Amino acid sequence: QLQLVESGGGLVQPGGSLRLSCAASGFALGYYAIGWFRQAPGKEREGVSCMDKSGGNTNYADSVKGRFTISRDIAKNTVYLQMNSLKPEDTAIYYCAAVFTPFQPMCTMTASGFHYWGQGTQVTVSS
Repeated sequence: QLQLVESGGGLVQPGGSLRLSCAASGFALGYYAIGWFRQAPGKEREGVSCMDKSGGNTNYADSVKGRFTISRDIAKNTVYLQMNSLKPEDTAIYYCAAVFTPFQPMCTMTASGFHYWGQGTQVTVSS
């Protein structure tokens, strides 16, 4: 059974940092593209970052570029999102998602392109 479990969210002051984790079970990351998404109250879910199955191609939303970094630990089958210089507008529920990409590696931040989702973790940036 394929499962994604996010953790690491919480309350942080503006300018602070958090590292989110997305632990995968039931499948190997090396065959899946991973995306991080977020959804703030009253807003649509938006793509934050993605990584292809090789881990060699990543992408970021303009709003987080230079502040967020996606990475993975294949041995732990876990993907991370390091978030620095956090702003109040980063407040949202953060989700990781996975899609099987058996052929060419791909990195997408379109939510409809992902088949498997975690339950989300709340990130609140406030003083």
